[in-house]
Amino acid sequence: MLALLWLIDTVIGLYVWVLIASAVLSWLVSFGIVNTRNHAVYMIGDVLYRLTEPALRPIRRVLPNFGGLDLSPLVLILGVMFIQRLIHEFVPQLMMGGGY
Repeated sequence: MLALLWLIDTVIGLYVWVLIASAVLSWLVSFGIVNTRNHAVYMIGDVLYRLTEPALRPIRRVLPNFGGLDLSPLVLILGVMFIQRLIHEFVPQLMMGGGY
């Protein structure tokens, strides 16, 4: 059971880094620092988009429009980290028979 919890925790941590990388790349593209005509940049951006967009799209529908500021990655990171914290706090207690 601990191996499964470790795996879930690791996947959540990696997904947070993917969200951060996607946000940073979008800033770099929008400020013209990197160019999506570069094949490597395009491929990295496409992979990050495909990994993050299914989770970000519902959040973007709910959040109000803040102009050019997209807060959906921040909201998703906070939500994912909240779930990670719940796993750290409650699952070991349940395994030890503490239950809630």
